[in-house]
Parts: sequence; C-alpha cells; structure tokens
Amino acid sequence: PMKFTTLLIGTLLGRADCPYYAKAELLADYLQKNLPDFRMHKITQHPDIWEEWLKDVCKKNKWSHQNSPIIWRELLDRGGKGLLLGGYNEFLEHAQLYYGVTSSMTAELMQTVAQENLETHLEKELEEEALKCLINPLQVWITSASTCACYHLIPILASGEVFGPHMEISINLLDNKQAEENLKSLVTEAQDLASPFLRSVSVCTREEEAFRQAHVIVILDDRVDKDVYSLEDCIRSRAPPCQRYGSLIEKNAHHSVRIIVGGKSFVNLRTVLLMSYAPNFAHNIIAVALGVEGKAKATLARKLKTTPSCIKDVIIWGNISGDNYVDLRKAKVYGYESAVWGPPPFSRPILSLIFDRYSIFLSEEDLFIWVLLLCFALCFLPTGQFGVPEGIVFSMPVKFENGTWVVLTELEDIELNEQTMTRMTSDLIQEKLVALGELIHFQPYQSGNLSDILVYWAVINRVLKYLLKLPHYLI
Repeated sequence: PMKFTTLLIGTLLGRADCPYYAKAELLADYLQKNLPDFRMHKITQHPDIWEEWLKDVCKKNKWSHQNSPIIWRELLDRGGKGLLLGGYNEFLEHAQLYYGVTSSMTAELMQTVAQENLETHLEKELEEEALKCLINPLQVWITSASTCACYHLIPILASGEVFGPHMEISINLLDNKQAEENLKSLVTEAQDLASPFLRSVSVCTREEEAFRQAHVIVILDDRVDKDVYSLEDCIRSRAPPCQRYGSLIEKNAHHSVRIIVGGKSFVNLRTVLLMSYAPNFAHNIIAVALGVEGKAKATLARKLKTTPSCIKDVIIWGNISGDNYVDLRKAKVYGYESAVWGPPPFSRPILSLIFDRYSIFLSEEDLFIWVLLLCFALCFLPTGQFGVPEGIVFSMPVKFENGTWVVLTELEDIELNEQTMTRMTSDLIQEKLVALGELIHFQPYQSGNLSDILVYWAVINRVLKYLLKLPHYLI
C-alpha cells in the first residue's frame, strides 16, 4: 500500500536515449497516476546537446551532477531555486521512502523505451521546425543600411529585447546598388551573431521592392546625391526620398506597419513629410528624441559626477535635430551620493543640485545627435496638446503603455512660455513649407528680447557648423 503524500512538483530531465531516464519516467508516470498531489514535468534533450545543457543548469543553480537523468523538486511555495534530488538512484530511494513504491523494470525494457524516447524526441524536433517555418517572422526594414548606424542597430534588434523573447525577426537591408557589397558583408556579420531570434537577413537594392509586408521600418539618414549650397536647398533635398518612401509604404507595407524615423538631420521634418506622403499610415509614424535626451543626461552626469543611467525623466521639447528645449523640471537622479541619502527608490530633483543649469547645456558643442529606441520624449503629430499647432511634428513628454504611447498632459507645471513655444514651432512650420516648395526663403524666428536673439543665433550657428562638418551626401 502506498503511503500518504504531501504536494510534490518536480522536474525530470534527461538525455533522450538514456535508459535510466526511461526507468525514472515510468516510475514518475505511475506515481502521478496514483497520487493526486504528485506532479512531475518531464523533458528530454538531444544527446548531442545534453552535456552542455546539464553544465549550464548545474552552474546556474550551483548544483553538482554529471549523469542522466537529473531530477529536482520545485520549491514553488518557498520562492526558492529548487531542491536537487539527484539522479535515478536518488529518485528511486525517494519513491521508496515517501511513497512505498519501487520499480522492477528490466534492462531490456529500459533500452526499448529509451530508443522510443529518442525517436519521439527527433520527431518532435522536426515538427517544431516545420511549425516554425509556417509562422511568419516579423519583417523589419532598415533604409540607408550601409551606414554605421545600421551596423550598430542590428545586434540590438536581434537581441530579443526589443520585440520580445518569443518573436523571430527577418531583417531587410535597403540601400542603393553601389552599397551592395557592403550590405553583403553586413549580412555575414549579422549571421555570425547566431541569434535565435534572427530568422534571416537579406539585401534589397531595388527600390520598387522596398518594404514588402514590412511590420517595422526604420528610416535612417538618406544620402543626397547632389551638392547643396544653402539651408533652403538642404531642406528641399529631404522631400524626394520621403516622397518615394511614402509611396512605397502605401503600396507594399503591412497594414499594421510601424515606422520610426532616425538620423542626425531634419528628423522632425522628414517625419512630417513621410506622414504627408503616406497618409494612411501617418498615425503609425514617429521619431524619438533619445539622442538629445542621452546627451543631456551625459552632460548632467558629468556635472554631478554620476552615471547617465541614474538620471531619469529629462523632457525634450521641439525639434530633436534642431532648435529644442531641454526641460529639467521633472528630472530626477537616483543613487546620488550626497548629504541626503536613501534606499534605491529614493531620488532627488536635478534642479535642487545644479545652479548653472543654463550654461552647462549652452557650453556643449554638439547637442543634436539622435539614436533609436524608447525614451521619455517622443516626436509625433500633435493634436493641440500644450498649444502646439497642428501640421508639424513636435517632441513632447509621453509614456508607453499597452503597446502604444500616451501624451503626459496631466503633468503639472511643465508648460513652456509662449515665446519659447513660438520660436520652436516657427522654425518647424517654415522647414515644412520650404520642403514642400510653398516658401522660398527660411527666416529664423526673432523675438524682441536681445538676449533671446543672441542665444537663438548661437544655437543656429552651432547647427550650421555641425551640418558643414558632415560629408555632403549626409546633409
């Protein structure tokens, strides 16, 4: 007769062709059938990967075990890592001691069941591979893929952290025919990552085939083939690529496509142009201000002698690759060593710790770099929030929830004064009109305050110097 038992939830794992795993499996099946509180989760591993897998499990849990099978008890009620029972012999002793049950399975039957287990395991692997082929991966397209930004972006996308650990992706690299050899080298390096989340990497140099069934599109800086000699020419040169991309997105992309605009120049302008030329997807097109935000955090971190990751909630307003406003009124620093100290959740307002907050940003030479991914500020097409006029793309504070973003209009005391808002929106409106050919000359905004004029022209001067440093095909 079997003894009374308490709840036991365990894991039995072994090499698929192991006879002792087969014997332990049948014993576990018998116990699970006859004991209502006994549960055993059974897993087999291919013989070729068994030893490496076992080493990883033991290293992770600080166990010492060398043979198949390995059996442990899940300590769900205690929140622990699990209690190692051992191998087959230890499991048999456990069954005899606690349940009064043993196994009389013959060696011949053990070998027969082990062979059946291996065949079943191999069939299951083939079924999983076939099923994987039926599941379409997420199609990710990257434009201007021969640029350095794409080189650094691919490992991030293939890490499994961006789209989740259960989503495979296929990356499609789009560029012109002259960049084909560079793209092929990039494909090889991407394949060398051996990422389980990366199904394939392909090259596209035929623009008419771009964005086919694209679920995600990353628009990086486009090359300009002709020389530009004025700011107006530079602005107008952004329209043709956006017009081509917009038309192709409308024609080829998946109906749920998400488009993110990046780069170093005219990011807001290129975003609003894409919205104009791909009107059916305008609500799915955004740009983010992480580059400006990251630069601001790095500047603050140097000032406070801490790390940028400790600084949160820096808001970027306006044009993320031009005239913007770095807002520190909600910014906080965590883990800051000072006379006032607290546990990890404790933070201190940035503005209570710095006293030359204006000059530390004015002294930074390059505040106009953009890098991809999530941030506290997002560029999109406003619908009247914070008094921003419609028809331009403007960076303002947002939060991400339920797969989308929400403007943080409920934040208190973050409104900007009318003059600052007018200065930023005026330039964005003019950029759009110049790009569309509705305005011949760009006239920078000027206020009646002399100090504001000097500061504004200092910023514009730095933007122009920055642009002049770039190769002509990036401007």
